[in-house]
Amino acid sequence: MLLMTGQSASAQKKESFKVAWSIYAGWNPWDYASKSSILDAWAKKQGIEIKLVKMDYIASIEAYTSGQVDACVMTNMDALTIPVASGIESSAVILGDFSNGNDAILVRNNLTIPGLAGKKISLVEFSVSHYLLSRALDMNKMKDTDVKVINVSDSDIAPAFVSNTSQEAVVTWNPLVMEIMQTPGVSKIFDSSQIPGEVLDLMMVPSKILKDNPALAKALNGAWFEVMGIMSTRGAKADNALDLMAKAGGSSLTEYKAQLKTTAMFYKASDAIAYMNGEEIMGNMKKVRNFCFKYKLLGDRVVTADDLGIEFPGAKIIGNSGNLLFHFDDTYMKMAAENKL
Repeated sequence: MLLMTGQSASAQKKESFKVAWSIYAGWNPWDYASKSSILDAWAKKQGIEIKLVKMDYIASIEAYTSGQVDACVMTNMDALTIPVASGIESSAVILGDFSNGNDAILVRNNLTIPGLAGKKISLVEFSVSHYLLSRALDMNKMKDTDVKVINVSDSDIAPAFVSNTSQEAVVTWNPLVMEIMQTPGVSKIFDSSQIPGEVLDLMMVPSKILKDNPALAKALNGAWFEVMGIMSTRGAKADNALDLMAKAGGSSLTEYKAQLKTTAMFYKASDAIAYMNGEEIMGNMKKVRNFCFKYKLLGDRVVTADDLGIEFPGAKIIGNSGNLLFHFDDTYMKMAAENKL
């Protein structure tokens, strides 16, 4: 049975919005957008107010699903398995980046992917980490059942692995990957750079809210791509911005710059639009959707993977066109690219 939430009621025109973000290299720019007043300026231009709220990651998506916030950053997979699986029709209005090494499989004892057979592997079950492991196994002609997954919370995963040398394999994401990699005897054997474009980082808005309040998407795009413009230049302003983003994520500037190297940021709206309109994203979303279906993460009403419809720009659709619950909407990124916001 679908979870009925605050977002499932009819939306209406609003003047004030809450937007949730959580710590991650590709999302820390939102904190700078707020503290620099860039977000406020774009909201004012659209005649609205936006309150940016920092939350723990899963809690932020749950808040989005229950209607406590009007927009939220999340991965494509988590958008599918939490709000979309709960019946919340949602639209990705900003394609910010894709993980290009931020998620990784780390091991002790010089294990290889084939060497993981029969081993216990610590990760956050049904998360992007679980997906990464599944893809790594598949690419090595192995099955998910060839290993034993040990579910660990994201807050415990790094200290538990570092302190317990009997643990041979762990899957997690930055900055935890960088932290664990400092441990003697630990090596990285697979990361998200080997599945480029499959772990997408998005700004999601419930489609009903978006329909009645396009000003929200306009303000978010305006602020985001202004910050992207600052980040992609050199000089004191860019250095100050990056330093504030690093602090927002609890990292040093050096650490944050290292995290950005494994994050494929779309600094230009035109680049994000091009990727969202390409063929690659459709194939990648099929892979992610199929993994979610395999583990029964798409809701009780999804009997086959194709029951769920995902729409891309140009009315391109995978799955059921009569059950479109996930939309990639490049409308507002196009406005940003053309300076029409």
